[in-house]
Amino acid sequence: MIISEIQQEIIDEFNSFDDWQQRYEYIIELGKSLKGMKAENKTEDKLIQGCQSQVWLDVTKNDDKLFFDADSDAILPKGILALLVKIYSGQPITDILKSDENFIQKIGLQEFLSPTRANGLVAMIKKIKYYAIVYSIKHE
Repeated sequence: MIISEIQQEIIDEFNSFDDWQQRYEYIIELGKSLKGMKAENKTEDKLIQGCQSQVWLDVTKNDDKLFFDADSDAILPKGILALLVKIYSGQPITDILKSDENFIQKIGLQEFLSPTRANGLVAMIKKIKYYAIVYSIKHE
């Protein structure tokens, strides 16, 4: 499935909830389903700066597609990571670079988050795009 279709699926899921409490619970459930990372992979270079909690993001490349592993020591950021991994993992590098993040506004996520958590969300997306840029340059 392409990025925009996955984003639309997430928008539809969020629109099916009556209130933010249900959306919040959904994000937490997503976080619980995130595979996480092995302790030895939670290194300083994989730590995302700008997040209130500790958040790690790792990437591997296979056939011009990026695959993300992510983890956090807090359940809400872990749920947000699960959303982002669902969208971007397994996608072609060029598609990641061309994608937009309008789905965040469409699901109202930034209004729901505290300013520090919203900054963390931006930092997570920037890190995903950063990895895509690095791998597009490395492997041209």
